Amino acid sequence: MSRGPTIVRMPPGGGANARGFKCCCCRCCECLNIGYLTTQHGLIKLCEAMLGGLCQSLLVKYGMSAAGTMGSAFHGFLTTASACLLTTALLITCYVLSSKTQQLMRQTIFEWLFNAVACFLYLSASSCLGLAVNIYLYPQYVLMPMYAAYPTMTAVYYIGVVVGIIHGVDAYLSYKYYKNLIY
Repeated sequence: MSRGPTIVRMPPGGGANARGFKCCCCRCCECLNIGYLTTQHGLIKLCEAMLGGLCQSLLVKYGMSAAGTMGSAFHGFLTTASACLLTTALLITCYVLSSKTQQLMRQTIFEWLFNAVACFLYLSASSCLGLAVNIYLYPQYVLMPMYAAYPTMTAVYYIGVVVGIIHGVDAYLSYKYYKNLIY
């Protein structure tokens, strides 16, 4: 006679390595929720943080010299990237430090509202930056072929669109998660 299936409960936030990480024959840092980073939500947050950080660093390194030429479009995108990166980094830190925080925050309106606002901000800032880059920097690039600000700022507003879409997907998934908990 065979037994039925065995039910194994996983720790919140991920698979077998959700609590700490395995080092030799024991687990280290079991207070950390490292498994969160391998979940769908964790990977989306990591993508948002990495792409937002890339945008911010490219803006600071290559765009500062042309900031006066691009005007408020540059400063608007830099503000968007900085604010969204800071909030995303804080959320990732909180979720890795505490699986309870992850469970509680995912149940609130903050997660999906932040992502919806970040989506709007990235998409609008990207469109403004794209317009400024093509109107003000492209003529300078035609005159000076080694002008690095134009291709870099073009890459920044393209990456900004991608980050905006990722935040939009995260907002949708967070909203679905939020609504499934209520009903």
